[in-house]
Amino acid sequence: ARVVAAHNAPVVVMHNRDKPDGTLDIMRDITAFFERSLKIAAQAGIPASRIILDPGIGFGKDTRHNLLLLEALDELVGLGQAILVGVSRKSLIGELTGRPVDRRLAGSLAAALASVARGARIVRVHDVAETCDALKVWQAIDQAGG
Repeated sequence: ARVVAAHNAPVVVMHNRDKPDGTLDIMRDITAFFERSLKIAAQAGIPASRIILDPGIGFGKDTRHNLLLLEALDELVGLGQAILVGVSRKSLIGELTGRPVDRRLAGSLAAALASVARGARIVRVHDVAETCDALKVWQAIDQAGG
């Protein structure tokens, strides 16, 4: 945190667990982790405007946790930071679709759109042009009514 503050660098804080724990309330765990991290950042002098939160899809989380996390993503938006979601081509997509890594575009697009709909401001993707097109169409539909 001191190095980030000293160099005025932006920082992505990612939630991670060693291994999945099916008994864990994943949203409570992630929220507590981010609240602690934000306090550390503030104490180090990192402006909130340079902090991005990544809930860490797939990092020590099972399929159920990943789905619960994506569904409740808007809860993390309440922390006031930009939210980054990296779900493109992840094993979660493969588990849900049965597709190998190189055939997970449709699932990745669906996950990206669902994430943005729930408040993600940044999506990490492999298929940039396709994701941009999907987001443009989704945003046009979403904003059509005014």
